[in-house]
Amino acid sequence: MRIAWHGGPTRVGMPTWIYLPAAVGAMFVVVPLVAILLRIDWARFIPLITSESSRAALLLSVRTATISTLVCVALGVPMALVLARSRFPGQKVLRALVLLPLVLPPVVGGIALLYTFGRQGLLGRELDVLGLRIAFSTTAVVLAQSFVSLPFLVVSLEGALRSAGAGYEHIAATLGAGPTTVLRTVTLPLVLPGLISGAVLAFARSLGEFGATLTFAGSLQGVTRTLPLEIYLQRETDADAAVALSLLLIVVAALIVVASASRRLAGPL
Repeated sequence: MRIAWHGGPTRVGMPTWIYLPAAVGAMFVVVPLVAILLRIDWARFIPLITSESSRAALLLSVRTATISTLVCVALGVPMALVLARSRFPGQKVLRALVLLPLVLPPVVGGIALLYTFGRQGLLGRELDVLGLRIAFSTTAVVLAQSFVSLPFLVVSLEGALRSAGAGYEHIAATLGAGPTTVLRTVTLPLVLPGLISGAVLAFARSLGEFGATLTFAGSLQGVTRTLPLEIYLQRETDADAAVALSLLLIVVAALIVVASASRRLAGPL
């Protein structure tokens, strides 16, 4: 970038020293990933990631992460709209509580869910009377993933709503559009990139969830044992399998991140 200064162009840039800590930070992330690549037993890689338990864990992870992302969208979009467009007493407290799972250890979230939906939990007894047992089931996996992922979508979408402002919505309202019409035809299309980014982040977080899932859903093969749980268990018995599955999860997560970044750079169509 050049700007005119005292009659001549002046280059504006970063100080040279900033590249050193930036390089250290990049290496801090990249080197452990390279270490995994160097540790892979490539001769057994395909058999390791295509074993029956590995396939079951991957399919379960993808299925539950997809469902939990839909749950996050269904609940997170209204929450973000209320937080960004409304003013009411206790709003700051509500926002803090909604975002609390971002800083809570996942195992604490799992314990909270267990004491809410477990058989002896706050709602579990009533659900048990109705014949609904949630804890240690696939439903518990979805709830655990949704609990830890929901704040990512809310934060992303609320930021997009605040950045977009409410000007176009006011114009649509003055032209006679009702609140639902404004939401459907103006607000949501305007913040669609933020919604997509939030949904992608929620999916990625769900895919990698471990602590809350283990605490609330357990580790039952084909039922609650997601890919992160499978990696943890394989680490105790077959380190090569754990490393191979770790690389698989890294590749899937990287594809998600790249797709999200590309969508944000492309912007709205």
